[in-house]
This record gives sequence, structure tokens and C-alpha cells, in this order.
Amino acid sequence: MAGISKTNAEKDTEKLLENRVALVTGGSRGIGRAIAIRLAELGAAVAICGRDSEKLRATADELHERTEGVFWQAADMTRADDVEKFVSAAEAKLGPIQVLVNNAGIGLFGPAHEKSEEDWDRVLNTNLKSVFLVSRAVVPSMIKKGAGDIINISSLAGRNTFAGGGLYCASKWGVQGLSGCMAEDLRGYGIRVSVICPGSVATEFSGHTAKDASKALQPEDVAHAVEAIVTQRPGSFMSEIHVRPLRKS
Repeated sequence: MAGISKTNAEKDTEKLLENRVALVTGGSRGIGRAIAIRLAELGAAVAICGRDSEKLRATADELHERTEGVFWQAADMTRADDVEKFVSAAEAKLGPIQVLVNNAGIGLFGPAHEKSEEDWDRVLNTNLKSVFLVSRAVVPSMIKKGAGDIINISSLAGRNTFAGGGLYCASKWGVQGLSGCMAEDLRGYGIRVSVICPGSVATEFSGHTAKDASKALQPEDVAHAVEAIVTQRPGSFMSEIHVRPLRKS
């Protein structure tokens, strides 16, 4: 039997998300940037947000090389008014959001008893509250369409504890619980909610990092997990994916 040529195989898979609109929070750098680029390569129109306008603009330029539909805006996803304005502007430009990747996150490490209330609010608001706010803003369009993917980027720290990880682990364990409940609330509307739990990833992310960066995960590894979720067949969903490096650092 003749095999499928590489060229034809690529044509069959490269635009699987054509005519779909994706939103990636924290999309200007690191994991978010890799996810946004991969979704654009798959044919999706992509909206990204973050706090650094310069980096957002640079990432948007890269996205324009891969897809026609691109929207970016500096916004604080821990503020409900910023979220509503960003989602409204993105949908006005690109259309209803069909793929949401809640990726925005920060790390602040050290013994919990040495941290301030401000530290707690910063980590929990960025890593957990933003997932609630952005999902809440996007879900109505998904319900109306009767389909959608919400992918929350958690961490293996959402399943495991370590010294100095009190605030970060609390936020990521919260993401796990919220994601599981959202999945049950929304599956009846045809909306799939998944969570991805990577180990240490070689990015600019501050704080807890792999001992040997050369053995750490790459942002593209997480983007590949996102691709697996959004391209799976209708009628099923991957509720949780753990991504670990092949070799321990």
C-alpha cells in the first residue's frame, strides 16, 4: 500500500484549527508564546494579552507570519474590567472565542510564613483568580455555539508539594479543583475543560526551576499538549495531562 507523502500528510494536519478563534493569556513570552504560535500554525486566529506591550507586539508580529487573524492588547487578567474589555475587543475583531488557554501565571517562592498578604494576593490572583475571570467572560459565547475548549495551564506543583512552594502550590491546587468542577458544569454544553500540569519548563519564569536547564521541558512541549487537546476527536476530552522531562535533572 502506498504511504502518504510527507507533503500530503502536512497538508492534512497543518490547518486543523482553520476558522477557529483562540485566546491565550500571558501570550507574549515563554509557554504562552509557544502555545499561541502553535495554534496560529494550526490555522486559528489568535488573541493574546499580557502586561508588556513591547513583548506582545513582538509576538503578534510572529503570529502575523502564520495566520491572518491576530489581536493583542495589554491587559491585567486579575481585574474584571480589564478582562471584559479585552474579551469584548478580541471577539469584535476575530469572532467568538472557541479555544481559551488560561496560561497567565507567576511564581513567588519561599516559606509561606515569611510571605506577606500582598505576596499571597499577587500569586493567587494571577494564577487562580484570572482563570475564573477569563473563563467566565468567554463561556457565554461557547455555550451559545454548543462547543469550545478551555485549557488551564497548571503545574505538577498542583499535585505535589515542596519546601518553599506554599503560595505557588496553593494557587495551582486551586486551578486543579476549579478545572475539575468547570469540566462537570460545562460538559453538558459541549464544552471541554482540560488541565495541563507541566514540570519545570526552561523559560524566563522566576523562582523554582530545574537543577539542570538542559534537561528541563521546553515551552514547545506544553504547546504540543495543547495541540493534542484541541485536535482530538469530538465526543471525548482529555481531562488532565501531566508533562514531564524524559531525563530527571
